[in-house]
Amino acid sequence: MRISFGPVLALLTVACAGIAAGQQSSPASTVTSPPTLLHAGTQLVIVDVVVEDRSGHPVLGLPRDSFQVTEQKKPQTIRHFEEHSAATADKPLPQLPPLPPGTFTDYTAVPPGALNILLIDALNTPMKDQTFVREQLLDFVKHEKPGTRIAIFGLNSNLYMLQGFTSDPALLKDAIERGLGARSSVLLEDPSGSNTNPKKLSEALADAQAATGMGDPATVAAIQQFEAEQAVLKIDLRVKDTMDAFNAIAHYLANFPGRKNLIWFSGSFPLNIMPDSSIEQPFNVMEMNNDEFLQTSSLLARAQVAVYPVDARGLMLPPTFDASRRSSNAALHPQAFNNDLSKFYGDQATEHQTMNLIAADTGGHAFYNTNGLAGAVEKAIDSGSNFYTLTYSPTDHKWDGAYRKIDVKLTGAAARGLHLSYRQGYFADDPEHSIKHSQRATTTAAPATAPEDRAAKAYSRAALSRGAPTPEDILFKVRVLPVSTTTDDKIALRNSPNASGKMKAPYRQYAVDYVAVPGDFTFTTQPDGHRQSDIEAAVLVYDADGNLLNQVADHVQVELTPQAYKTVLASGVRFHLNVSAPARQQSFLRIMMHDVPSNHYGVVEIPTRQVSPLPPLAQPSAASKSPQSQPQALPASPNSPTKR
Repeated sequence: MRISFGPVLALLTVACAGIAAGQQSSPASTVTSPPTLLHAGTQLVIVDVVVEDRSGHPVLGLPRDSFQVTEQKKPQTIRHFEEHSAATADKPLPQLPPLPPGTFTDYTAVPPGALNILLIDALNTPMKDQTFVREQLLDFVKHEKPGTRIAIFGLNSNLYMLQGFTSDPALLKDAIERGLGARSSVLLEDPSGSNTNPKKLSEALADAQAATGMGDPATVAAIQQFEAEQAVLKIDLRVKDTMDAFNAIAHYLANFPGRKNLIWFSGSFPLNIMPDSSIEQPFNVMEMNNDEFLQTSSLLARAQVAVYPVDARGLMLPPTFDASRRSSNAALHPQAFNNDLSKFYGDQATEHQTMNLIAADTGGHAFYNTNGLAGAVEKAIDSGSNFYTLTYSPTDHKWDGAYRKIDVKLTGAAARGLHLSYRQGYFADDPEHSIKHSQRATTTAAPATAPEDRAAKAYSRAALSRGAPTPEDILFKVRVLPVSTTTDDKIALRNSPNASGKMKAPYRQYAVDYVAVPGDFTFTTQPDGHRQSDIEAAVLVYDADGNLLNQVADHVQVELTPQAYKTVLASGVRFHLNVSAPARQQSFLRIMMHDVPSNHYGVVEIPTRQVSPLPPLAQPSAASKSPQSQPQALPASPNSPTKR
């Protein structure tokens, strides 16, 4: 849940006053009492409902009494009802006070109403179709409605934020032109999309056998089996990388209130749960990842993300009819021709079924067999900006991790000829405890790593990766200033440069001072009243290509007395680190705070050129003066922090 920025900004402004002046502020003098923490035990389920007529146009003006909600076929009482329309969503952004030079925050101001995200999926899309998507998006930007706030993400081997939320057409155009160059995916069978990929070895052997009447059919079958399993291995990698990206997107967007429309341009999303009957051992190439798919869909739904998949290939014809495709001649090999044709239609049906499934699960809509991709974006934004929000408290209070089905219906005359799109259900997770994978498994064979564990690791990788979305689970401010006007031949103490040796001297050293909102961290109360926490802070230095050059981190496990805990609530969670970056090479600082128990992150990423010209600290902190000093962290207590 995203908290109001007003109190957060006030706390961070007070807490940062000291570091802005180059000294520690006094908690007792700056804040007279700790903030009040309110705890509520009621669980609320939020359902966004898009209502459309037979022509696909949004329908607004329906009263609250027109909607009925059931969960597991049991009626639920609607506690809150609100209508949203694109006409009323265009409101100015909240005004934030200017930050001093060298001071940054991970907070992103967004207006009320739906947010729109374009995800350009190069991992699953041939290069030819990526170019088509780019042209269509440029056309869309030229005609987009004023005030529409859009962010652009890119996916290849990693997830990248190409442009944060903006309604400026010039920024969007620049992100599309510069950030959406076609990229080849090594995991695709035909990366270029030219349909001229060479024959498989099994096809060549089959052709030779048909022409000469010689050869061993068993050898051809064995090679076909090997090729099929290799192809499925690539598919499995693409599926996992795609779901990891969706997990990272859901984590990022969960910190923004309200509905988000994720418009996903992809060439495919293969989720194979049926055996391949064309090979001798069909069950060897089945992908038992349906549970992971449901977990990802549920995470998106909980973050109020509706997915609108768009087939980036446009209107498709079977490639077997393409004269440029190198395949067996249909007249000589009618069975091979029929197999290719059957495979094309089967694969297309599976991909479109998957797109429909994820759209239905999250309350979106799938677009395929159309060359009007710009029109699909406009339709998705229009549909996702006109909706109703229903909130209810489930009558079933048993939080056992089971999946619960949601049904929303219209009553009376309002139900005639109208179509509803909404999230189809959720996992009833206990908010105080982690639900084990075995309690909600949907397949008979449990994977070696539970989906939520793998998803957590994938989220951590994305949080630390150069150019990825910057999580806002932990709201914080950070001041970054050069330590001096001169460069150094040695890196700062406790820094860990990459062993590859790509970071060359001279170096410039920066002082990095953090202050974060205490309520975003997990403080566990012990029987004696002490509070325990486990917090990390780090700075990672990357080059422009995303190669890690250097890093510094501090990991503190702390136990606080009640009085020390009040001090932390009043003054904020603080860290100080010194980091070195190359002085003559473009580099980026990815600055991170991590609450270990919850695996929540706060991240800021800045280019060093943004802070390198700034004047250094007028009064360097003690940590930068003394080579032996340790980074400043949480206040000390009778049980001092243990570091590792």
